[in-house]
Order: sequence, then C-alpha cells, then structure tokens
Amino acid sequence: MERIKPKVIILVSFFLILLIFSGCSSSNDPESQEWTLAWSDEFTGESGTLPNSNYWNLDIGTDWGNAQLEYDTDRPENVSLDGNGNLVITAIKENYESRSYTSARITTKDKFEQTYGKIEARIKMPYGAGIWPAFWMLGADIDDVGWPQCGEIDIMEFRGQEPSTIHGSLHGPGYSGGQPKTKRYDLTAARFDTDFHTFAVEWGNDFIRWYVDGNLYQSVSPGDVNGEWVFDHDFFIILNLAVGGNYVGWPNDQTVFPQQMTIDYVRVYK
Repeated sequence: MERIKPKVIILVSFFLILLIFSGCSSSNDPESQEWTLAWSDEFTGESGTLPNSNYWNLDIGTDWGNAQLEYDTDRPENVSLDGNGNLVITAIKENYESRSYTSARITTKDKFEQTYGKIEARIKMPYGAGIWPAFWMLGADIDDVGWPQCGEIDIMEFRGQEPSTIHGSLHGPGYSGGQPKTKRYDLTAARFDTDFHTFAVEWGNDFIRWYVDGNLYQSVSPGDVNGEWVFDHDFFIILNLAVGGNYVGWPNDQTVFPQQMTIDYVRVYK
C-alpha cells in the first residue's frame, strides 16, 4: 500500500478547514439573519379614521428645519385610513395657518422605539416636482443630544420629479445635512408612483443595509462614515409627505394636487 506523503495530509486538512468555515455564516451575513416580528401596523380600520393613537403621534406644525412649505395637521383630510388596509397621507394645495399647502407627519416617538432589527414598509409614492415623501428614523435621544448626534436613518426618500429613483441615507455627526452617507436605487422601466414597493433596512450593532423589494443596494459599517457611529440605541419611526424643501425643491405649474402617499403596512422585526 502506498504511503500518503505528509504534504498531502496537510493540504487535505487545509482544504477541509476551508470548507467548514465557508459553510459558516457570520452574524453580519444577510443570508444568516432570522427575523421575528416585534411590532406592526397593518392599517386596518374604517375609512376616514386617523391612524392608531396607541402607535402614532401626529406632529402638527411646519418647516421642521428643512424649509418645507406645508403645514402638517391632524385632520383626516391629510392623514387617514382608506378602509382597504392602507394609510393615506394627502398633500393638499390650500391656504391654512399662513401656509399654501397642508399634509401630515406621523411618528412612533415615545410609543414604539427599538435598537437594531429589520424595519420595512410597503408604500406607493405620489408624484410631481416639489413632492417629498419619506420613511425614516431618528434616535430616541434627540431631545437630549440634538441632531445629528442622535442619528438619522433614511430608509427611503423620494423626489417627486424623479419617479424611478429613491435614496437611502445615513446622517450623523460629521456626515449630515447635505453630506450624508447615501446611495440611490433606480427602477428599470418602472416608476415608484404606479405601484407599491417595499422599502427596508436591516440594522445591527456594526452594519445598516438598505433594500428595495428585497434587493440589497447599500451596506454601511462604522468604518464607512466620516465621523462617529451613533446607531447603537433606540430609534423611532417617521412617515411624512412634505411639500417643497431644500432636498427636493419647489412645486411648479405641472405639480398636480392633491398628492397621496399610500402605506400598506409598517413592520418591525427583531
């Protein structure tokens, strides 16, 4: 019987180790994640009713630091269930509280906040120059440390004049305002205002990943940002439909009103 040479044994052992480790996924591997539903709103209820007050606050006011044009209200005309399992945020051109537009902005601040997980929503966009819907998160410590130290995760931002493009961004100290960590996602031969699409982030202690319809298009880790990583504490959810602002510009003569942002569901997993 031929004797196996020591070098052969070493090589075989090396390749066996490689095979074992290649079959093991790290905790940051998207394929290795297992998610359990922790919180959701499916927006079931009678048409014309406001979103569930146990889940959502309705912010009332204007600007919010972005030079927006609308006045956000708590009226059913601007935010209500449609009776078909959706929440509809409606931007209206009207004179109200010294503003020329109304809309709505809802948050889970002090009602639902979570550190890490998968956060997703299925949304159909409005359309038109100066229309700015967003699905995003702010650090729950914002009242204590301010922005951008609290951190901001923009799961989805949409410029109404760019119907096939959305943006996912991260704001923190050293990379905020007009210089966030950001990336765009473009549909091919399709638009975000003609059908529903699912927008999500997966968030862990050292990564945040952005998805559209299950497609990963951006992944950011602490070493990728030009400043402090401030995403290791509770965040709350925000949905809003702005009119105008520094990010999107202003409505023009071709912008039709009313405009509606339709949300099928919001789901949060651990």
